[in-house]
Amino acid sequence: MARVEMYSKSTCPYCFRAKDLLQGKGVRIEEYNLDGGGPKRDEMIDRSGRMTVPQIFIDGRHVGGCDDLFALERQGKLDAMLAA
Repeated sequence: MARVEMYSKSTCPYCFRAKDLLQGKGVRIEEYNLDGGGPKRDEMIDRSGRMTVPQIFIDGRHVGGCDDLFALERQGKLDAMLAA
């Protein structure tokens, strides 16, 4: 199973949707909570070029946010990425 990292905030509904999709597939998520900001927020911006959450990485590859993740699912590409 691929390594999945997600930068999130505890009150973000998009983060909940993304987590639900991934956990429903049996994926273990390394989650970085950005509620307090700090160096992890800076790391997320450096890695993704984006300032919004969630930001999701699969095996180090930035796949984007919640909408991007669901687009991969609709296109039938997500399972292959997770199986790598």
